[in-house]
Amino acid sequence: MRSKRFEALDERPVKKDGFVKEWPEVGLIAMNSEGDPVPSITIENGVITELDGKKREDFDMLDQFIADYAINVENAEEAMAMDSLDIARMMVDFNVPREEVIKVTTAVTPAKMTEVLGKMTVLEMMMAQTKMRARLMPSNQCHVTNVKDNMTQIAADAAEAAIRGFDEMETTVGVARYAPFNAMAIMVGSNVGRPGILTQCAVEEATELDLGMRGYTAYAETISVYGTEPVFMDGDDTPYSKAFLASSYASRGLKMRFTSGSGSEVQMGYAEGKSMLYLEARCLYVTKGAGVQGTQNGSVSCVGVPAGVPGGIREILAENLLAACLDLECASSNDQTFTHSDLRRVARSLMQMVPGTDYICSGYSATPNYDNMFAGSNWDAEDYDDWNVIQRDLKIDGGLQPVDEESVVQARAKAARAMQVLFRELGLPEITDEEVEAATYANGSQDMPDRDVAADLKAADEMLARGVTAIDFIQALDRGGMPDVARSLYNILVTKAAGDYLHTASKLSDDWEVISAVNYPNNYSGPTTGYQISDERWQEIQDIPWAVDPESI
Repeated sequence: MRSKRFEALDERPVKKDGFVKEWPEVGLIAMNSEGDPVPSITIENGVITELDGKKREDFDMLDQFIADYAINVENAEEAMAMDSLDIARMMVDFNVPREEVIKVTTAVTPAKMTEVLGKMTVLEMMMAQTKMRARLMPSNQCHVTNVKDNMTQIAADAAEAAIRGFDEMETTVGVARYAPFNAMAIMVGSNVGRPGILTQCAVEEATELDLGMRGYTAYAETISVYGTEPVFMDGDDTPYSKAFLASSYASRGLKMRFTSGSGSEVQMGYAEGKSMLYLEARCLYVTKGAGVQGTQNGSVSCVGVPAGVPGGIREILAENLLAACLDLECASSNDQTFTHSDLRRVARSLMQMVPGTDYICSGYSATPNYDNMFAGSNWDAEDYDDWNVIQRDLKIDGGLQPVDEESVVQARAKAARAMQVLFRELGLPEITDEEVEAATYANGSQDMPDRDVAADLKAADEMLARGVTAIDFIQALDRGGMPDVARSLYNILVTKAAGDYLHTASKLSDDWEVISAVNYPNNYSGPTTGYQISDERWQEIQDIPWAVDPESI
């Protein structure tokens, strides 16, 4: 006979998840691997000639790039001479200002940072993250996609996400040729909901850059870097080619982040016997060396790999903290779904939600997960109320806020009408009143009518061939009787031309102020310092519509 208790436990959702014991030889170890190099550095005439046990003549292309561009050589010998435990204590101690810690953490090697983080508990990392975040206040980002690539639904979902509080939004495609319409829809819809939302369309890199240069997008983050040379080579890339691509975006005023995360090298079979955290450290040092303002990291789409090994969720927090210690903007994933357990997915997110990161999620799904074309998110539209209640329970700012149904319906309707106007004015296939109505009240694409996909794709190709840019969107919306939406899109383009939001951890306020680590640096130095929730913001967070008002009883 079997124990009834164990039979019941075998039916719990967590038993459907995959777990594996550590296997360091292939990289299936989160942190503190004996295969990680011993920290070391030698500098001769201002040039790093030894890095983490390797002589310069033995450097691979990552070592060379990191040595030449990613380490503050001026402070390196002094910082490397510090005991790793002392550096860890500096990071946790709120009496040591962030700017003092940054002088050390940007001057040590990847192996040294890996060793430092390996000495910290999850609680200590969360305490350090509170101080080390680049921008004063946390924020949030979402995915807006659907399986039909229905641009009207994308616009409506983006408008709702904007009034719910997201400052950045990302879309992608099921069919690659839909990219121009999806990029247009998320930009228009989000700025209907609230002016100043930054948007992107994650597609193949050349197409993504082309859309950005046409003005269809405002930022990018799916520029992947890896922790070993063979994985880079497998993708026909190098740190140098990625740095060139980053400069192409920046030269056109497009904000961008690199993307990396633990587990990718294991999946590709080229982890070289190193821990996931060490390989991610190399990715982040490449990001720093390329001059990129930030990173999307935290395992992201490879999350099932670290989540399956002991301490894997701790490692994800460690890599987010490592990004902050390199003075990078951090969009800390909480992205792709990785577990059947609701308890486990919330526990994973609290690591970033409680201390706050620059963007707590780099992909909260603003649709039901069946519509998430990024393979499903750890959080989706059906979790909005839970997220808001957690903020309310803990008095933390997770970047979102409760909204009432009437406001959502109005925003969705206006966004859908904006797309109808835009398509009509640009001579694109008709968006019918039926589609506008459906998008206004839809939960997901199952509630939307089908479109003529062949006609849409032909029109999207022709639109690009005609050289249509965001300027044409602005003129079309203005002609069509939506000057306020046109003005918002115009202001996005002006902001790109100015380039001010190329600063680390940038976002835009409702009145078009660039908020970044430059003008709103994180100055946490203990209780009642740093970001404090204002009375007005606290009222927004706590005012969930279904809470009972004692005066009404």
